[in-house]
Amino acid sequence: MQQVGVPTVRAAVPALVAVLLAGCGAQPAEVAPGTSGTPAAALAGLAVGARVDYQLGGPHPPAAAVAGVVRDRTAAPAAGLWSACYVNAFQTQPGSTDWPADLLLRGADGEPVEDPDWPGEFLVDIGTAGQRDRALAVVGPWLDGCAAAGFSAVEPDNLDSWTRSDGLLEADDAAAMARALVDRAHGAGLAIGQKNAPELTAAGLGFDYAVAEDCGAYDECAVYTAAYGTVLDVEYTDDGFDAACGTPGTSVQRRDLDVTLPGDPAYVVEWCPDS
Repeated sequence: MQQVGVPTVRAAVPALVAVLLAGCGAQPAEVAPGTSGTPAAALAGLAVGARVDYQLGGPHPPAAAVAGVVRDRTAAPAAGLWSACYVNAFQTQPGSTDWPADLLLRGADGEPVEDPDWPGEFLVDIGTAGQRDRALAVVGPWLDGCAAAGFSAVEPDNLDSWTRSDGLLEADDAAAMARALVDRAHGAGLAIGQKNAPELTAAGLGFDYAVAEDCGAYDECAVYTAAYGTVLDVEYTDDGFDAACGTPGTSVQRRDLDVTLPGDPAYVVEWCPDS
């Protein structure tokens, strides 16, 4: 992402991929013996429709009515609240040295493929089983660290990066990588959320809940609620917020695009009145 915590806003992609992938799903992974919790228990701490604060721009004290918080993996979880840990699992952070150069997706010109909307954010090459194993070797310890820090859940971002790969990656590549992340998160006792990519909700990837951006703006919220009992939605426009607030079973927050901190002139935060 462009900076720690700035969400990716994407145009809706045709839902045909969901039909194509529906038959190749995997069942949710079982939790490895000896872990401190279970994904079901981790998600049970958040009531459906509860207020969740998207704090990716930086941690700050949650409002009194907030029941859950989403923070970057480099931050501490919110004390006493359900907390989800954000990781950029399919693309790099600008200026990051976490990814080996040969794990970046390369175009025909040999240059890394850059997200067209977020300069400095490059796609990870997950196009082969070997490359996915290597990508998991980078992201897996982040998930373990989230669990060790006390987070209840994890949100791996940019599942939909294949749509920005100029045809170099396919939905099947993203699905295979997602299953590996689900296995690793469940093994650490974390719940794990599907981030965006509504066309993959029918693929049986094993996610426990969903995190959507602008599902109201793109008329996609019902796609997520049909697949998941818990859906967290962040809207970046007033119209999208108004539309999403009418979706049963969805926790909806209105935020500014740069998810700024309180006190910033651009800071915007609002929840549905009946949340």
